[in-house]
Amino acid sequence: MSDMSFRPAHDRRYSADRPPPTCGRDAVSRRCASLTLDNLDDLPRPCRRCVFWELDPVAREAAEEAGDVELEKEAWLSATLLEWGSCGKIVYVDSLAAGYLTYAPPVHVPRSMAFPTSPVSADAVLLMTARLLPEFAGAGLGRMLVQTAAKDLSRRGVRAIEAFGRATPANGSELPPGGCLLPADFLLAVGFKTVRPHPIVPRLRLDLRNALSWREDVEVALERLLGSMNPEPVFRPV
Repeated sequence: MSDMSFRPAHDRRYSADRPPPTCGRDAVSRRCASLTLDNLDDLPRPCRRCVFWELDPVAREAAEEAGDVELEKEAWLSATLLEWGSCGKIVYVDSLAAGYLTYAPPVHVPRSMAFPTSPVSADAVLLMTARLLPEFAGAGLGRMLVQTAAKDLSRRGVRAIEAFGRATPANGSELPPGGCLLPADFLLAVGFKTVRPHPIVPRLRLDLRNALSWREDVEVALERLLGSMNPEPVFRPV
């Protein structure tokens, strides 16, 4: 996917003479906001058009062929907000979207049943995907995203977060494709524990009490990881 920049509806773009703002002393502001229908278009364009998690594999293929992926994503967000509540966070720097993450109970995530290590535990929320633009890495935004989400879930009585990771093959070959899955090695490094082993797609779990007390070095690793992720291509090559 070649177009990886944030391009909100109001089309605030970066250029050579207008570099992206930093989060240092000169930054006007940085804040986290809940993902809503009003700011859905602030997601990176490939992510805005990706329904990897929101639809099961068969429905996803049909939506891609029909060109309805954006409408399907909007419909999923609307239904999840109405039935469960906040299911994602976007972090902004000087009014520019710099990163995001999404999460929801497995009952609201059709794709969660499509893995060999499914299902997600009944008391957990699924961390679907997360991304931070590389130019904003190292400024505390990854920490801000995760802590905001963890506090939100803790207030709502959620005990744990689970995620499907991408494991490095035992033969040392490259990590399998799938930019919507977090690398399993990273999840383990930040405190997740494997609850369902698998050579390619293990399922991991993090107690939210641990998430709220992550050390600074773990948070730095998180930012580096989020900044390096590339969403899975929406359409398969012809």
